[in-house]
Amino acid sequence: MRVTARGGCLILALFLVVTGLGFSQAEQQDGTLVVSGHTGQAPVTQVNGRPYVAIDALARLMNGSLGYRGNEITLTLPDAAGEAVSQPATRELSRDFLNAGIETMSDIREWRSALLVALQNGYRVADLLIVIEPYQAQAAKNLRLASVAATTASDRDALQLLNKELGHMQQLSNKVLTARKKASYITVDSLKKDPLDQKVLKCAHALGEMAASGEFRDDGSCH
Repeated sequence: MRVTARGGCLILALFLVVTGLGFSQAEQQDGTLVVSGHTGQAPVTQVNGRPYVAIDALARLMNGSLGYRGNEITLTLPDAAGEAVSQPATRELSRDFLNAGIETMSDIREWRSALLVALQNGYRVADLLIVIEPYQAQAAKNLRLASVAATTASDRDALQLLNKELGHMQQLSNKVLTARKKASYITVDSLKKDPLDQKVLKCAHALGEMAASGEFRDDGSCH
């Protein structure tokens, strides 16, 4: 009769004895087997000075199962890794989403730079629109591509942050346009001190770190 073991704790097969192999009446139970991480116990019997455990008792103790085929008995034990504390789901971003997200972030960064240049040079509203609209349109386009490419939970979580960053940038751009329409003078320095601009920068920094790691992270900067 052959005994095989599958799954975790294969070393236990070294002191198994198959039920039905038989012990003499003189061989008495001598202690119990307790396996760390499992409840219950199995009786241990000394045979010629060596400890043995009935295989069916071990199977019950380890939440395993026995299979029979001809003269072969298969003991299947739960994988030790499967009984460990479950690992958190991966937060890795998919490649296509990451690429589209990086393009979106690049467009938003260029959009902001164009806005600063326009302010520095005192552009009128019409000229200001001509400068920023291409970056605005391209950022929106790449965000749509990122939305299509978002296939995992991490992608979708990161997409929400990208949407927030685009929204912040849109608000900042609209704020400048409204001020220029009212003939209000806005300096580059005053814009950089604006809390909304600071939020755009902080969110961009957080998204950049996330892109560099390739995994979703949310430190609250984009909220």
